[in-house]
Order: sequence, then structure tokens, then C-alpha cells
Amino acid sequence: MAMTPATEHNQPATPPTSATTERERRRLHTKLKFATQIGQGIDGYIIGGIGMAMAALTTDLHLSTLMEGLVGASPLIGIFIGGPLFGRLADRFGRRPVFLVDMMIFLIGSILQFFVTDGLQLFLIRLLMGVAIGGEYAIGAPLLSEYAPRHGRGRLLASLEISWYVGYALATVVGALFADVEGGWRWSLASSAVIAVVCVSLRGGIPESARWLLSKGRREEAEALIDKYGIEVDVTAELDERSQSQREGFRALFGRRHLRSTVFASVFWAALVLPYFAIGTFWTQVFEALNMGDNAVAALLVYSFTAVAGVTVGCLVVDRIGRRRLLIPPFWITAGCLALVAVFPTSTPVIVCGFLFFIFLNAASSALTAIYPLEVFPTSLRTTGVGFATAMSRVGAAIGTFLLPMGLDRYGAQFVLLIGAGVLALGDWCRSSWPRRPRTWTWRAPPARPARTPPDRALVKESCAPGHRGHIRRALRDVDAIRSVPRHPC
Repeated sequence: MAMTPATEHNQPATPPTSATTERERRRLHTKLKFATQIGQGIDGYIIGGIGMAMAALTTDLHLSTLMEGLVGASPLIGIFIGGPLFGRLADRFGRRPVFLVDMMIFLIGSILQFFVTDGLQLFLIRLLMGVAIGGEYAIGAPLLSEYAPRHGRGRLLASLEISWYVGYALATVVGALFADVEGGWRWSLASSAVIAVVCVSLRGGIPESARWLLSKGRREEAEALIDKYGIEVDVTAELDERSQSQREGFRALFGRRHLRSTVFASVFWAALVLPYFAIGTFWTQVFEALNMGDNAVAALLVYSFTAVAGVTVGCLVVDRIGRRRLLIPPFWITAGCLALVAVFPTSTPVIVCGFLFFIFLNAASSALTAIYPLEVFPTSLRTTGVGFATAMSRVGAAIGTFLLPMGLDRYGAQFVLLIGAGVLALGDWCRSSWPRRPRTWTWRAPPARPARTPPDRALVKESCAPGHRGHIRRALRDVDAIRSVPRHPC
């Protein structure tokens, strides 16, 4: 069923004109888009900033290898907590209040990083900020998707990943600028407070999600927003979904109806981000292990902008080539790139090209992390499901980031890179848990097909040359197979 603004309800006393509705809709979409994209950018900024600051703060705070790994992994551990927690809170209490509180945590944590005196303090603060990052993943994209028009929604959601990589690259540039300043890592980490202030000001006037209101049975409030902003939503379908899912909670993710979607979203996301986060956090140490430590900073700057180019390409082609083609082949290609660097660790061209292809294709596939998890969960479980998938993806990333410095010290860069290649190859396993049909409003219902008269098997036999029994049997099987296969909704 095509989605259109609600019409089957009582109109307000002074209904807005179409021009007014269009103006309000564009204003809201612009504000929400910037508020969400800046939030995603801060996520990348916080995770990317530690890569440039790690060497200096390790020296200043006298971190052990164990604490170094904990500080690097702390935001990822926090995401494991914050994704399900904020996702469930947003499903229960609404998108809007959680969307604002989450950014306030960013702001406070950014400022506190400047005043830390030991590794434990920095670990706890960044752990709290990781909780907020998990909340951003669980709330930002779902809220934007629930207000976005159907046409171009996939590309809009994928653009959030561009913001993440832009934030990551910007943090790398800021870190490089403060690299030669005494205590510069403090200013570099605390600089995210400036971005957080801008984002808090944008989020103050954003209304609640009309879809969430419908999922809670608050139809009048939802229809007022639908009228005001011209939101594309099928009210009847949303209310029907509510009646089917009103008793579903967190445990529903593991029920027969949603288990396949939960496993798929968690597995592909975890395999995609684990090598990137682990290597990116300890980029300098990896390059030193490959005897290219003098080029680590310049390489990180180049590769950060390569990632921006990759995710941009991914966003542009995601609706053209399809989700599967953007996900499965890059898994194998990026695995091969890391394996080549591990096999030829002394070849500069192999190292440079291997990491370039790895980062470009990994970033291109990451555009799907803002689309697929949203498409496989219904509205009543969307932020909960996305939050859980986010948490599971960061469990793997946190483990990899925590173990990488110890792996470098004990086994060397070749072993670490081969493990990363194995994780990417393992991502292909997500084919076995691929949802057969995403249960989501982003898919357009197939057009009704006219009823057809059952084929006359006698006529099929007559159409085949006499004496060719094998041809007749194959023709009859083909007829039966065509009639039994349903048409795919897309």
C-alpha cells in the first residue's frame, strides 16, 4: 500500500494551506537532518580523535598496555550499554526527550575530558560518552527515517554515514594541529564540546515522531503532526501493526518472528566495523609495527579522507546496485587486502594500496549500517532492534580494539592483520541469516496481479515435439515452478 498523508480523520478547524504545509515540512526536515547528521559527526569525531591523541596521552598519563587498550575500547564498550538502553527508552518514552538528553551527555563528557589526571578517569568519561553514542545510533536514524519522505529515504539515511566519516576525518585534522602542542591532546579531545553545543541548540524544537505516537495509540496528536508537516504515513497500517505488536518487548527480538532480522543486523554490522575501529584506534602503533611509523600521521589523514570518499560513493550507489551487492563482495575484497598486507609486510606499495582499498570499500559498505537495521524491524521495535544491533556490533569492535595493542606486542602486525581479514571473511556468513522479506514500511507493496487461468497441461504436451518425453516433463515442471514462485516485493 502506498504511503500518503492521513486523510481519513477529522480535519482541524483551520487546515493549513498546501504552501504552508510544504514550508513547514521543509523547515522541519532541514532542521532534523542537520541535528541528526551533526550527531553522527560527533560520534565519528569522538572515536576518531583518540587515534591521534593516543600516543601523547599514553606518555602524559603513564598508561600501561592494559589501560591503553581500555581507553581505546571505552566508547565501544559504552555503545554496548547505550544502544539497547536508549533504544528501549526511546520506544517507551518517545524519540524526542531521549534525542535531547543523549546530546547533553556528549557535551558534559567532552568538557570533562580536558581535566582528567589519570587513565581510569579518562576511561570512565569516555565510557559514558560511548553510552551516549549508542543512544545516538539507536535514536537518530530512526527518528529521521520516520519523518523522511519515502522517495530518497535510503540515500538520506546512508548520508548519515558520510557525516560520521567527516567527523572522523575532522578529528584527525584537529589532532594533527594539536600534535606539537604541549598537552594538545586535551584540547583535541575537548573540542567536541563546540559541536555538541550547536547540536543541542538544533534539537530543542524538534517534535515527537508521529509514527511513535501512532504506535502508542495517540492518534489525534499524530494526525495533527501529519497534517502540519505533510508526513507520508499510512495511519491504518501503523495502527494495525500496533495491535499486533503492542505486547512485544525486548524479548521479542529473539522470538520466531524477529530472530532472523536480529541475527542478520548484528552479524553484518559487527564484522564490518571490528577491523576498522581496531586498526583506526591504534593506527600509529600498526604503522610502527610495519616499520612505517614516520608516515603514520600523513597516512591517517589520507586514509581518513579516503573513507569519506568511500562512504559517499556507497550512498550514491546503494539504491542503484542494491544492498547485497554493496555488502557481500566488499567483505571478500577487503579481507583480501588485509591478507595481502600481512603476507607482504615489507612492501610499501602493497601496504599503501592494501589499506587504501580496505578503507575505501569498508566505508562504502558502511552506508548500509544506517539503512538495513531500520528496514528489518517494525516501528514498535525499531529503536530497540537498532540499539541491540549497534550493541552487538560494538561488542566485537571493543574486543578487537582492546586486544589489538597486546596482539601487536606479542604476535606482531601480520597476525593482527590476518585476524582482521578472517573477521571480514566471516561477515559473508550473514547470508545464512538474511531476512527473507524485510518487514518494513520502506518497501512498496507489489501491485495486484490479475487472476490467471490455470495452464492446460494437455496443450503444453501438444506444443512439444512428439517422442520428446524429457522435453515434456521439463516444460510441465517449469509451468508449475513459475506459478509457485511469489513475486519479490521490490
